Amino acid sequence: MSLASPAFDLSGLRDYAFDWALVDVETSGLVARRDRVLSVAVVTLGPDGKQTGEYSTLLNPGCDPGPVRVHGLTPERLRGAPRFEEVAGRIGAMLQDRVLVAHNAQFDYDFLAHEFARAGLRLPVTRRLCTLALNRRIDPPTRDLKLGTLAAHYGVTQVRAHDALDDTRVLAGVLRASLREAARLELPLPLVACPPRQDARFAPRPPRTPCAFRNPGRLTAGGPLVQGMKVAVTGETRTPRAVLVERAVAAGLNVVSSVSRHTSVLVADDSSAGTAKARRARADGVPIIDEQTFLELLDDVRPGTPHEAADPAPPSTPAPLPAVPAQRSPDRAETAGPRPPATAPTPSPAPPTPLSPATGSRTRPGPDEPEHQPRPARRRARPNGPLAGRRVLVLGGTHPQAAKARARIVELGGAAAINLSASVTDVVLLPGGETDRRMRRITALAVPTHDAAWLDAPVLEQGADDRRPAPRVLPRGGVVDLPGPDERTPASPWTVTASWAPQTTCEIDVVAFVLDEDEQVAFDEDFVFYGAPENPGGTVRLLSDGPTEQTISIDPATLPPSARRVVVAAAIDGTPTFGDVGAIQISSGPGTSAAPFVQATVDAATTERTMLLAEIYRRGPRWRLRVVGQGYNHGLDALARGYGVDVVD
Repeated sequence: MSLASPAFDLSGLRDYAFDWALVDVETSGLVARRDRVLSVAVVTLGPDGKQTGEYSTLLNPGCDPGPVRVHGLTPERLRGAPRFEEVAGRIGAMLQDRVLVAHNAQFDYDFLAHEFARAGLRLPVTRRLCTLALNRRIDPPTRDLKLGTLAAHYGVTQVRAHDALDDTRVLAGVLRASLREAARLELPLPLVACPPRQDARFAPRPPRTPCAFRNPGRLTAGGPLVQGMKVAVTGETRTPRAVLVERAVAAGLNVVSSVSRHTSVLVADDSSAGTAKARRARADGVPIIDEQTFLELLDDVRPGTPHEAADPAPPSTPAPLPAVPAQRSPDRAETAGPRPPATAPTPSPAPPTPLSPATGSRTRPGPDEPEHQPRPARRRARPNGPLAGRRVLVLGGTHPQAAKARARIVELGGAAAINLSASVTDVVLLPGGETDRRMRRITALAVPTHDAAWLDAPVLEQGADDRRPAPRVLPRGGVVDLPGPDERTPASPWTVTASWAPQTTCEIDVVAFVLDEDEQVAFDEDFVFYGAPENPGGTVRLLSDGPTEQTISIDPATLPPSARRVVVAAAIDGTPTFGDVGAIQISSGPGTSAAPFVQATVDAATTERTMLLAEIYRRGPRWRLRVVGQGYNHGLDALARGYGVDVVD
């Protein structure tokens, strides 16, 4: 079957001409470090878009094939198929010197990386392109961005969904059409550089079991240890550290790697008085006991309160923002810290507080559920206002002027765009906007342009396309219930995507923190960032979709009871600030290819280098999402320490 067709001819698209290797895998599950590839297909295309090769095979995974109802690959069908290591050489030859392409490319890339690692081989991929991410930039008028939906939109025939070879052939047609549309809009391709993930050191650490008990507070003088207490250890110990930790965990204690105001007790001998943990414990008033006392207390640990015992009453005040500790040097040799900033961050005595969306006054983020805020309806409705269903791009002006214009667009019921896409219905030109490089393309596409006064009383030149559901547009501080199959569990997984305009002077990292009731990580691995793209349980993952977009995927159904919220943040790697970057668009919805359920634009930053974008949190029986928009002048390392991550200086 060939998809070469005059409708998808790529001749003349020089900036979009690469040698491509289109890949699709069917797998026994969703976790690459644990599950296996059951079938793989590769289709190669030349720079002109013509097919140059094709290969597919079933694979014997040596394990249960998983959800047969999805992929149809029974043990009987896989019996006698080759093992991956037997075909890895042929697959590697087709990937060599080509850009790997897949729909949700990180999924396919991660599975191939782990399979090549198991075979003791190097995955020969240095760049990849995700057609899902590319179409998020294009933003076609479709109800979602699933491969089948895009195929129907672009006129590509799909015969058998979830068949690796057919999906790859369909992907070829979608890629050709997407490249032509990207060229029409003059959109840069979201190519992603691929790290050597086949190396064992890049594999996530084995799952750790979070403590099953709530933190009862600090150890009292002469009192017993209670299950759930947070215990830190510093310095040399007579008992091997691993044995000490194993005994404490078996007793129901929560062994943490750093000291904070929530730590119940620090175990240290006299020679450890100068360690960073000991200094922090003394500063915060955390009790310090020696190893022998700790061992004696371990013989009589009192019962604690399980996390499952009862949901806490809905909080009446917002959760505290992370404390920013003074600079310190951890005394732990092995840790996973964030990428070092390009320059040392300037210490800030107090983190900035956000502007109130309503009044513009300085305030903390609003309470979880303000009395005046109605609970959103289960059915998504069109937003109200004259710009309902419109997507408006603002060009020119100063940062405050552009932020004010975007806030006005949201107030009028519209969505504020930050990049040109196929869904942009209007453009507002502030002073200097007419010189923006995108104006040539906007003029060619005949997108209506307006001056700033248009936002006072907008007159619409044409109707908006209403074939797809409109996301709920939230202001900063806005809260919404996450819908799901029942009242307690939202559709799984749930994603939070951050996107921004192309940058030439810095990189932006999106990260996530899985926090307990003390607003602290249970262990360092609950800090998800570019160097550790998923937490140990695989419930929170970072998906890198290109230089202007990153996604945090969260599976609330599998988060442990101790996890109360997941905070999504962004940090700048370099000297610029978020005032230089401009607006950050936040989209959130069920899964990676569904239409966004909610959308927000955060762009009131000035000198901040890290920013809390959004959080997904438990409130009574429900999960909720809140747009935060809280910025800090310090770097990511200080933000991580505030949440209890032990970071190497």
